[in-house]
Amino acid sequence: MDNILERARQLSILKLSQKSPSYKRFLYETIKNSKSKIIGIYGARGVGKTTLMIQILKDLNLNVREAIYISCDHPLFTDINLFEFLDEFSKKGGRYIFIDEIHKIKDFQKHIKSAYDFLDLKIYFSGSSAISITDPDFSRRFSMYKLPILSLKEYIEIAYDIKLNSYSLEEILKNHEIISQNIITSLNQKILKLYDEYINFGAYPFYFEDPDKYIDRLTDTINASLYSDIGEIYNVTPEKIHSLKKLLSTICVSKPLELSVEKLANITGITKSTLYKYIDYLSKAQLIIHISHEAKRFKALRKPDKLYLANPNLFNALCLEKDKGTLRETFFASMLSYNHQLHYLDKGDFLVDEKHIFEIGGRSKDFSQVKGLKNSYLAVDDIEIGFERKIPLWLFGFLY
Repeated sequence: MDNILERARQLSILKLSQKSPSYKRFLYETIKNSKSKIIGIYGARGVGKTTLMIQILKDLNLNVREAIYISCDHPLFTDINLFEFLDEFSKKGGRYIFIDEIHKIKDFQKHIKSAYDFLDLKIYFSGSSAISITDPDFSRRFSMYKLPILSLKEYIEIAYDIKLNSYSLEEILKNHEIISQNIITSLNQKILKLYDEYINFGAYPFYFEDPDKYIDRLTDTINASLYSDIGEIYNVTPEKIHSLKKLLSTICVSKPLELSVEKLANITGITKSTLYKYIDYLSKAQLIIHISHEAKRFKALRKPDKLYLANPNLFNALCLEKDKGTLRETFFASMLSYNHQLHYLDKGDFLVDEKHIFEIGGRSKDFSQVKGLKNSYLAVDDIEIGFERKIPLWLFGFLY
């Protein structure tokens, strides 16, 4: 174990010698200042979990004997007993450890629980597989943070080196005209141009590393989520991964309610029971957003579910033809789903937090589809500033 620890220190020094982005995501201060002994960061591949941990580690400004970074997908940690490694690190003066790709370690939950009980060590860990990290029995004991894709606000901040405010949903509903005007005044670019940029390539921080290779990198990220996360954790064989890809492509080219489970099963060649499992896997890997009808809260009706790709950028990697209406709804769902509960209704596109009803559309959209409904709003594309209950769609990209 001594040799492994020494090699881990060397690798940590190499990692810390690499240049890391100066921009810090909105969760940075919260996670850095957490008093918890064990802190978990989970989220889709490519959203910046590793970068966030490296930034915190660098800011600690401690020597490698006190604080190190390890990645469990490195060959050094194949078949390692994680608790024994953590115990050795602690005995040799270790105080902080940052563990990446922790889901690569078999039964990692048991090792982390043992470290919590027996070691005087602060542990930050991350993983792309939400299912294995957010198990209720596991997460209750530790502080768990979900890192989402970049918001439109964050994309603009990084791309144009500007500091902007975020707003709660209630603030937007109450004061969207003033908020929109303030944002537009602070920008040197047209907000609708920035929104279009975001829809195409703004969701993942790695865009800024090599813009010309973004779609290739996005495709690799999808494949890694399918083969490394879903494939390994749920024991889905490579030939079945092809069915998952087909399911993603089918969702990509279809409008959200065009496909019932029966139709999806026929198109993809997957049985209904297996299809439900696959939808669950893709949701937990944050490749799709799964939204049920509001009546299902009470199990009152049998209704189909709405399936969206997890964010608008995925369309460019999965299909050539994009329906503008679906893109709009996908953007809205991807921005709201981080902090809010979503259902759909017979009238209106989304019910948010069981309270607010939203109809999504272009600038000509009127209130006819939500007429007479209390707490109903339009989220409208192609407008810079709204009026009363008509809110610009882009503004929902400023929720975090």
